[in-house]
Amino acid sequence: MGFSFFILWVFRGILLPFVVGMALAYLLDPVTDLLEKIKFSRFWATCVVMTLMMAIIISAFFLLVPSIVQQGVGLAQGLPEYVNILQTFVTERAPELYAWLGEERITQFENGLADLLSGGVTMLGNITAQIMQSGLTLINVLALLVITPVVAFYLLLDWDGMVEQIDKLLPRDHREEIRDVMRQIDKAMAAVIRGQGTVIILLSIFYGVALTVAGLNFGLAIGVTAGLLSFIPYVGFLVGIVLSAGVAIVQYWPDFWPIGIVLGIFLVGQFLEGNILYPKLVGSSIGVHPVWLMFALFAVGTLFGFVGLLLAVPIVAFIGVLVRFAIKKYIQGQLYLGEEAMAAGAANPTKQTGATGVKPAKASRTAKKPATKSANSAKEKK
Repeated sequence: MGFSFFILWVFRGILLPFVVGMALAYLLDPVTDLLEKIKFSRFWATCVVMTLMMAIIISAFFLLVPSIVQQGVGLAQGLPEYVNILQTFVTERAPELYAWLGEERITQFENGLADLLSGGVTMLGNITAQIMQSGLTLINVLALLVITPVVAFYLLLDWDGMVEQIDKLLPRDHREEIRDVMRQIDKAMAAVIRGQGTVIILLSIFYGVALTVAGLNFGLAIGVTAGLLSFIPYVGFLVGIVLSAGVAIVQYWPDFWPIGIVLGIFLVGQFLEGNILYPKLVGSSIGVHPVWLMFALFAVGTLFGFVGLLLAVPIVAFIGVLVRFAIKKYIQGQLYLGEEAMAAGAANPTKQTGATGVKPAKASRTAKKPATKSANSAKEKK
């Protein structure tokens, strides 16, 4: 495992198109298999799927990305002014806070708020600069646009064959056990790449469209940012609602209804994510605590930059499956059960039913029937 991380770190500068290509191939494999079932060859199914995917990506790139970038730049440039306006708003519109808390505490609150916002802007700028330097240089962007479709095409074309060859190389004595672990890993990867990816796309569309319809300044950029950051637990929601609330107060005050609508959009989005989208599309397949997930995102992101952010959640899900398997084997082993329990289980296999899940074979009732028939025939002869 350590050697794998070392290799990833050495080649982190060129990993981005290959990581995205592998993710696309894994994401599109079920669709390709579906086309094969309706009499498409693997080659033509791959061509159709990749053509449709590239058309969607190119259309979104030219239609949405310029507007999002323009609004994002405008928000970044106007953020200090928004902070000053909010500080003035707190000073002028809340005199009762001065009477209740006192001028000294209000001053401390304003200074703390200013430091927090300026520190957050600085940290965001540093992270963005690091990501741009490590993962999104001009050469990597060109490689992403050119190499990624090629990598995805060939991996998607040969996906079933690669899986079959790997399956043939599994040790025969442990093949079923390894297959079971691989099925769990596949389930976790599907939850991360397909499930979580779908949740991110749907939330980005919902927040972006809803805030734009509500008339919020920079609504599209804020909504898409909140949706893209939703793979970090609670971070996307908090970033989106704080930015939206600040912009809405500056834009709409003293009209409460638009501000309430903006806040309601994020409350509805959080409800949809927590009660409908995440349980249905992701479920509990990842099996990783949110604290470990956030730690992995920051740690791997610090080591590998933008590529690390893409790899962090799949790596954590993969490690989680291996850890759960190791715990299962430990609970069934001698170190946990003890020598006496293992010896007793070996002497009396029926006591191990609960641990192994295999029920002892029942005595066959049909074995008694021939003896009964022979006894009856003997009575008839007498």
